[in-house]
Amino acid sequence: MRIAVLGAGAVGGTLAALLHRAGHDVVVTARGEHGAAISRDGLLLTGGWGDHRARMRVVEALVAPLDLLVVTTKVHDTAAALEAAARVDGTPALVVQNGLGGETAVRDALPHSPVAIGLALFAASLLEPGRVDVTGPNPLVLGGDPAAVAVALPALRSALPAEVTVTDDIVGAQWTKLLVNQVNALPAVTGLSVQEVVAHEGLRAVLTRGMRETATVAQAKRLHLARIGAVGPDEVALLLSKDHAAGEAVPRALADGMGNVPNPASTLQSIRRGRATEIDALNGVVVAAGADAGLETPVNALMVELVHEVERTGQFLDPAAVLARLAASPAQD
Repeated sequence: MRIAVLGAGAVGGTLAALLHRAGHDVVVTARGEHGAAISRDGLLLTGGWGDHRARMRVVEALVAPLDLLVVTTKVHDTAAALEAAARVDGTPALVVQNGLGGETAVRDALPHSPVAIGLALFAASLLEPGRVDVTGPNPLVLGGDPAAVAVALPALRSALPAEVTVTDDIVGAQWTKLLVNQVNALPAVTGLSVQEVVAHEGLRAVLTRGMRETATVAQAKRLHLARIGAVGPDEVALLLSKDHAAGEAVPRALADGMGNVPNPASTLQSIRRGRATEIDALNGVVVAAGADAGLETPVNALMVELVHEVERTGQFLDPAAVLARLAASPAQD
C-alpha cells in the first residue's frame, strides 16, 4: 500500500517505521531537525518492537494516488498540517492522536475522505532527531467509518507486532483513552516520569482524583467506557467508588504496564522540545464536558492551568508545590 504519515513524531514515526518494515511504500511529513535527519539517514526505530532503519521520503505536500493517510500530529496542529493533504481528499484517513477533536478537523478539511480513529496504547519517545524508541509495546484499538477501517485494519495488522482490535463504540473507547491519558499532565508539570508520579503518594492521589473526575463526567454523558488495555468497566467502578485507596489501583496498574523504562508521556515530551502541548484536548476536554453537564472538575482545571504555566515559564514544579497549589484551589472530592 502507498501510505502517507502526517506528522512523524513519536507515535507517527513508530507507525511509519513499522509500516515501512512491513513492506509498504511510506512517505512522511516532519519538521525541522527531525525531518532533516529522516531525509538524510532515514528514521531509526528502536526499543520494544526491535530495531529498523526506515529510509523514507520526507515531503511537504501529499499527492495522489494514496491508499491511506495517517494523521498523527498534535490535535491543535491538525488543521494547519492538513494543508499538505489538500490534493488527496477522498483518501481514507486514520487519525491516531491523544485527545479529542482531531478527527473533526480531518472531516472538515477532507470532506470526501472516510475517517477511522486509532487509539494507540503503545508508548514511544522521540529520543533525538531521526530516532523513535518504543518503551511500551502495547496494542492499538481502531474504530470509526467502516470504509476507512477496512483499509487501515489490514495495513496495521501487517505492521504492528501487537494486537489491533476493532470497536463498535469508538466514542466510548476515546473516553477510556482520555481517562488513561490523565497520566500526561503531572509528568509535564513536574518533569517526572509516569512511573515516578505514580510512585509518589501525593501525586498518585491527585492523578486518581483527576481520573475520577473523568469517569464521573463520562457517566453523566451516559458513555460506556469499554476496556482498552488495563482500563475498563471494573477499573471505572473502582474510581467511582468511595474507596479512594482502591481507586489508586488504576494508576498503579498503568505504571506497572509501562515496565522499568521511564515513560515521560507525550505532553512532557512536547514541553522538553519547546512545543505547545495537547493539554486542552486532554484535560481541557474533561473540563469543558463537565461544565456542559453541570459538574465541577477542579483537578483537571488545575492540570490545564499548570501545564500552560510550565509551557510559558519553562520551569517545572516540585511535587510539594503541586500539592500546595491543589490545596489552595477549590478542588474538592
